Amino acid sequence: MRRALSPVPIAVICILLGLIALLAYGLASNEPDRGVEEALGRGETEAAPDLELPKLGGGGNGSLADYRGQVVVLNFWASWCKPCRAESPLLERWHQRISARDATVLGVDMLDITEDAQDFIDEYGLSYPMLKDKDGHGIETFGVVQYPETFVIDRDGRITAVRRGPVDEEFMRTEVGPLL
Repeated sequence: MRRALSPVPIAVICILLGLIALLAYGLASNEPDRGVEEALGRGETEAAPDLELPKLGGGGNGSLADYRGQVVVLNFWASWCKPCRAESPLLERWHQRISARDATVLGVDMLDITEDAQDFIDEYGLSYPMLKDKDGHGIETFGVVQYPETFVIDRDGRITAVRRGPVDEEFMRTEVGPLL
């Protein structure tokens, strides 16, 4: 005579399988979008997504489209991010170098307290334009997964380089310099 499994072990097995499936889905959906890096690896560029956010400190909205025709070094940062603090003086120096050549650094403060962000800007004497992403729209639009992240956008609005992590002088020379 064959003995059937009782409903309790079957229910436990089903619940465990469901939890494993949910965990796998969560891990897969949190993977960063590496499409830009894959395209760059093939020698292709992708159009930068539209991005419109409030200007940090007020004064309406700013948009990536406002800089069409310019080289843009789009930097996502947060005031509490130590690598962001380390790269800020370099980004300011490069903004000063490139602003006369129809190019700019454009900062996007991510999920931060406005006063902390403004203190950060004041502390490092940052003069480049800043946008405020208080709800994570930029994270979704650009697939940002860590701080800082920097996207180099050419005059035609195409992403030509990405750095997930802090930029350095070599990155700026090799990825931004030729576009000027």
